[in-house]
Amino acid sequence: MTVKKKSWNENEAILHSLQDDILVTNTDGIILKVSDATGDIYNVNSADMVGKSVYDLEKEGVFSPILTPIVLKEKKKITLVQTSKEGKKLLVTGIPVFDENGELVRIVSYSHDVTELLNMKKYLTEMEDEMERVKSELEILRSRHYYSEGIIASSNEMKKVLQVALQVAEVDVNVLLLGESGVGKSHIAKFIHNKSQRKGGPFIEVNCGAIPDSLFEAEFFGYESGSFTGADRKGKVGLAELAEGGTLFLDEIGELSLSNQVKILKFIQEKQFYRVGGTKQRKVDFRVLAATNKDLEVAVEEKEFRRDLFFRLNVVPITIPPLRERTSDIITLIDYFVNHFCEKYQRQRELDEGVVHQLLIQDWKGNVRELMNIIERLIVTSSKPLIEMENLPGPYIKHSADLSGFEYNGQSLKDILEAVEEQVLKNAREKHKTTTQIAQNLGISQPSVVRKLKKYKIK
Repeated sequence: MTVKKKSWNENEAILHSLQDDILVTNTDGIILKVSDATGDIYNVNSADMVGKSVYDLEKEGVFSPILTPIVLKEKKKITLVQTSKEGKKLLVTGIPVFDENGELVRIVSYSHDVTELLNMKKYLTEMEDEMERVKSELEILRSRHYYSEGIIASSNEMKKVLQVALQVAEVDVNVLLLGESGVGKSHIAKFIHNKSQRKGGPFIEVNCGAIPDSLFEAEFFGYESGSFTGADRKGKVGLAELAEGGTLFLDEIGELSLSNQVKILKFIQEKQFYRVGGTKQRKVDFRVLAATNKDLEVAVEEKEFRRDLFFRLNVVPITIPPLRERTSDIITLIDYFVNHFCEKYQRQRELDEGVVHQLLIQDWKGNVRELMNIIERLIVTSSKPLIEMENLPGPYIKHSADLSGFEYNGQSLKDILEAVEEQVLKNAREKHKTTTQIAQNLGISQPSVVRKLKKYKIK
């Protein structure tokens, strides 16, 4: 029996040689021709699609939506995104075909799998959103001057402190941070650590004044199991050991007893130690930062602090000025703390100008910590959006009365505030030579200083 060989069709050969999905329908949506690639894309047999209606295939979920009715209506090239039964995303284009009389007789469509492109677009969109978020956070940080590791430095005094801190951060030199309680010594210590080559290591803070003298050695160096009554049966790693590869910050170093000072000195010199009850010598690689609000030189003279330990720690001393000596930081700090606590407690509050003036003229014996506490107190206890003089605790109002030198009885609040402002400007004028310096220290613009000096006839 002789098998009749199927005749070769050039158009069919060209159609099936294409790697893309090509589908031809009539105006009723009946599929007339289809490329081999079409079946692979829609996970069906291409030959089985011929003679079927695209409307039926849409109902079966093979693909959706269909182009045929849109092209019939618009009579022009149409492109849309189609979804296959397997969830593929296809960019489908439908082209109308007209006969010699201009009648639409066929619709040819072709598609490209754009699933990966759409996923990439989604990923890029998410990345753009993330970059915008990071960019916004950076802008916020820049707007807060030197606010880094909890530091706000608008004043020249604090900027100098940070400049020195940045210089010493580059080398493993011992640094002694000096200043009153609440000025931010621990924040400067963290700043130095984070700017150093050890920033990838731990920052271990040891409050020498908070650990009982009898427990200091065990807490600092750790202990082996069964070392003493009440000890953990497994033993304990000490704070010194935890500082491996990082920074060891000895806060309130002036509170250490003389006996523990000896142990700390030996540890700093040799960078090795024994746990309590242990016989194995342990080595630690660390950098030492220390801080105190005491005058250690006086303590040395009075035999309360070891001279050799003092010189070991005092390689580079950095003195952080009290808040009352850097008044331009007060305005920036007030603004930051108000925003911070309003966000924390979900309240909308702002300070009356009179309240700001009152805060500017305080002694701030507790420095930044005291300022932070009073702002938090005002945000929490005030019942109105505007925090006024009546919300201030009594001691904070008395200070301004003492400074102004005049009686408040019978005067309006406006007169009182202007009198306080005048006194502040007079004091600033006596202390600083130029209006630019006054502006920097009061946290206002130079034109405002000029205008206010003229208003109060201060020369």
